[in-house]
Amino acid sequence: MTPADGRDRGTGRRGRGTRGEARRERAGGRGRRDRGGTGAEEGAPQSTAMEWIKSLGLTLILLIVIRTFLVQTFVITSGSMEDTLMVGDFLMVNRVALGARIPGTNLRTPGYGDPRLNEVVVFDPTHEERMKLVKRIVGMPGDTLSMRDKELFRNGERVEEPWAEWRDFAGDDEHPWMRWQAAHLAPGVDRATYAPTRDNWGPLVVPEGNYFMLGDNRDFSLDSRYWGLIEEWRLEGKAMFFYFSYDRDSPQAFSFIREVRWDRIGQRIR
Repeated sequence: MTPADGRDRGTGRRGRGTRGEARRERAGGRGRRDRGGTGAEEGAPQSTAMEWIKSLGLTLILLIVIRTFLVQTFVITSGSMEDTLMVGDFLMVNRVALGARIPGTNLRTPGYGDPRLNEVVVFDPTHEERMKLVKRIVGMPGDTLSMRDKELFRNGERVEEPWAEWRDFAGDDEHPWMRWQAAHLAPGVDRATYAPTRDNWGPLVVPEGNYFMLGDNRDFSLDSRYWGLIEEWRLEGKAMFFYFSYDRDSPQAFSFIREVRWDRIGQRIR
């Protein structure tokens, strides 16, 4: 009886010890899991914030790349290109076609096209460092241009311009800004007596690598007649289409909502 009682007591002690160790292991495990869980929850907001910052940074970089090298938006704020472009028109400009200019340099990325006659383009003017203009190319390198009583002549032939507007038929005087033309006059023109005006000038020859720009609203446009030729590297892109338009001069409140020109949205610019 005694040995049997001893084995039972020994077994009982071993049983109690095993159960106690199991309880301690479970308690310790729960403690470790709790600590691990608490650590994960504390790290989650920091991880999420970093992901948002990374996503925002990548988005900004992507937008800068798109705007610099692919497409650009442009808003019309003057009437120099009416009625082709109107105040309140929002344009999408293709920068890939001509090759985007690398910021801070005169270098360009490779493009898939060249500037074409009569295209509407955005460019950096020679007389304004912080402004971009939009005009129509009317003179290519090597062209001889002149204007006689508001009519444009290219290489001796009158140019048909269905987009051009003439709204001021009063006489015009010689403008001092137009004196630059004397350096590009065609052979045979007397520079000493040359007196260009808004509606009568030339003939002058467009040198290589340069373009002559005119606004469609001829009587109310400051363009190449006044501030000179545009070098090719100054061209920013080709105007493609209107992505929005509204009557900016409307006296109504919230004209950008109430005076939307729905018929212009999506139209190609010609």
